[in-house]
Amino acid sequence: MTRVRTYHLALIGVAGLILLVSLVRVLTGFDDLTSSGTVGAALVLAVPIALAGLGGLWAERAGVVNIGLEGMMVLGTWFAGWAGYQWGPVAALAAGLLGGALGGLLHAIATVTFGVDHIISGVAINLLGPGITRFLSEVLYKEGTPASEAGAGITSSPAVRGQTPTFDLPLLSSGPDLLGQLESTHWFLVADVAGVLRGLTHGISVLVIVAVLLLPLTFFVLWHTAFGLRLRSAGENPWAAESLGVNVYRIKYVAVVLSGAFAGLGGVFLVFFTDKYVEGQTQGRGFIGLAAMIFGNWRPGGLAGGSALFGYASSLQLRSSQTVTTFFLFGAVLLLAYLVLQIRRLTAPDRPAELAAPGVRQYVLMAVAVLGAAVLFWLWLVIDELPNDFVFITPHVLTLLVLLVASQRLRMPKADGVSYRRGEQH
Repeated sequence: MTRVRTYHLALIGVAGLILLVSLVRVLTGFDDLTSSGTVGAALVLAVPIALAGLGGLWAERAGVVNIGLEGMMVLGTWFAGWAGYQWGPVAALAAGLLGGALGGLLHAIATVTFGVDHIISGVAINLLGPGITRFLSEVLYKEGTPASEAGAGITSSPAVRGQTPTFDLPLLSSGPDLLGQLESTHWFLVADVAGVLRGLTHGISVLVIVAVLLLPLTFFVLWHTAFGLRLRSAGENPWAAESLGVNVYRIKYVAVVLSGAFAGLGGVFLVFFTDKYVEGQTQGRGFIGLAAMIFGNWRPGGLAGGSALFGYASSLQLRSSQTVTTFFLFGAVLLLAYLVLQIRRLTAPDRPAELAAPGVRQYVLMAVAVLGAAVLFWLWLVIDELPNDFVFITPHVLTLLVLLVASQRLRMPKADGVSYRRGEQH
């Protein structure tokens, strides 16, 4: 019953967000907020973030902090570009997975075998990734090499040979473009739902489908299999798991290598999206993926929501600076909705026991919500267009704000980041 209620609450939350965004779209007149182009771009931008976050989830559920996701993703992009221009998309996929997995293996050797501090090892991999790929580019892509004649440069590979297939999902996207017709009407809520559905069903890459399916598959493996139970026990109390016969070292190795492979897969997606490897194309997505995982409370469902949020913010950034200013109004409406919910909870006859006698904290939060809504509404009224520099950092600012809010309810694995030695008592 708990899972059903949680599932229903999630659907209600999504429906409420679409309703709020639809209201903001009507008030501002910016139809790009829920257009199929924006939603499609958000999906594409969310996938590498989700894959990096998925890598972090596997490692940290096994008790290994992995802030080296960015470096592993960089390795995945370079190896995917190098193999893709020679042998095509399938080779690019395999090489990208292998490149990321090698980064994960290096992190596992340092942290699990030699007991190196997890943060130090992750930082080292983030430095090694770009350094190794630049060295390999200077050796293999320099002038006079076959790759150079095929169009490579020191900072980019030749184009990937062949293309990854894209297709429209059945039912909603088959036949006449009914969703497109409904979207063009700009009717309240109807056009918004049509735009969202059209963006999620038209021109979908095979790798997008794979990434989406990996989320429920991860949930099933980690929470409904014996292997998943052993892996999570290694992240909660490895000494107790050891006493029950679990090979904690092997579990941690498998989890961290898979973590690197997932990050590498995110790099492969970036290469497929741009059709080649380009130095610096990850643009911090490994760190944002880590933030999305933390926002999701180390669970696949929350990770999906965090990735969608960051992908949506990035897609609006690509549209126009005027569209980004609608975040001010959306934030104000969201804070007002939060205020209404708090007032209803405080005045409900069957309110929770902790709200029976509201303390100072509840009133302070409500006052902050009122003040924040007023400030955001004022900013929306007075600012017509944001400077390009601020538009560029919007996803990163959103990352910090979301983590600030989410940090109040987080519960990380108990042994996450703890150095484990077989036979020692913690």
